[in-house]
Amino acid sequence: MFSELAFKIFNQSIATYHIKDDVYQPFENPFPKDKVEHLLYRKNWIDTVQWHYEDIIRDPEIDPIAALDLKRKIDASNQDRTDLVEYIDSYFLDKFKSVAVNDNASINTESPAWAIDRLSILALKIYHMQDEVDRKDASSEHIAKCEAKLAVLKEQKVDLSTAIDQLLSDIESGNKYMKVYKQMKMYNDDELNPVLRGQKG
Repeated sequence: MFSELAFKIFNQSIATYHIKDDVYQPFENPFPKDKVEHLLYRKNWIDTVQWHYEDIIRDPEIDPIAALDLKRKIDASNQDRTDLVEYIDSYFLDKFKSVAVNDNASINTESPAWAIDRLSILALKIYHMQDEVDRKDASSEHIAKCEAKLAVLKEQKVDLSTAIDQLLSDIESGNKYMKVYKQMKMYNDDELNPVLRGQKG
């Protein structure tokens, strides 16, 4: 199942990141560029780094200049994240391009890659909630609360994985079809963001 492959790669990325646990560490992709695994690994690495950017920027003692620089990094990371989602959807569009779509086929509320994006974030939530459960310095009450949350996250993982695999199966059989809208982000575009547009020229 594709969701199982994706989740395995997400966990590999998360584990590798946490060996150094440094947002500025160099990135190396262990998968060939022509494989979907390459896209999945890169996608989760972006999510993992951004997860830690978000932790750092919430430090109440952070220097304002450092916070602004970090905000710029988060913006760039969001753009990279969207790019990778579209690359993954392009993989599926190519994979299923020869499928004969049934007359009564329907469209899904989100593309396969955006569902996989949620699975990547869920992998991070599970990793970090497990980390809280395993803490030796936490109270038994804290650990109990985190164990309950972890159980819910694992249930979500089962449900989301099932939904992703069902969607891909439906697309492959022609019961659903893909329709991908390319980036509509406005805040990074100097023609669409009025603040950036005002700075031109």
